[in-house]
Amino acid sequence: MTNSEHASYIKGLMDGMELDPKAKETKLFSAIIELLDSMSVDLEELQDGFEELSEQVDEVDQDLGSLEEDYYGLAEDEDEEECGCGHHHHGHGHGSCGCGCHHHDQEAVFEAICPNCGETIELTEEVLEAEKMLCPSCGETLEFDFDEDELEELEELEPSEEPGEEE
Repeated sequence: MTNSEHASYIKGLMDGMELDPKAKETKLFSAIIELLDSMSVDLEELQDGFEELSEQVDEVDQDLGSLEEDYYGLAEDEDEEECGCGHHHHGHGHGSCGCGCHHHDQEAVFEAICPNCGETIELTEEVLEAEKMLCPSCGETLEFDFDEDELEELEELEPSEEPGEEE
């Protein structure tokens, strides 16, 4: 039974009691029943609006998911790996994802643990200088905030040698 049906049922019960329409109690009961009826209609309108809005949010979420797949290229390709900068490396073997970072050629400077999925992530100088990256495991945006001392330590780090280079 809906709230409106419940209010109508109570009104029917009151009408069946054959109360004196001029009595103060009857006027009070009538006012309460009118309020219940009005609130029931308002509540049903809110529920309908909520359901409609919920459907629209679901549609927007699906559309956003499609846009993210198209824009970020989040395809489920097996030959595709995501680097720390959020770009994809398509298994070309040259060590760069095309983002200009070339951090596949570098050794990790630091390691961090993603607070979202708990995976250990190796960080290069470029990623640290960018101060943010996407977790390669879960896609969560990770931001790095350094104080002045930490930035000085970072600047003092020597660039790592490229593999195959000799001193």
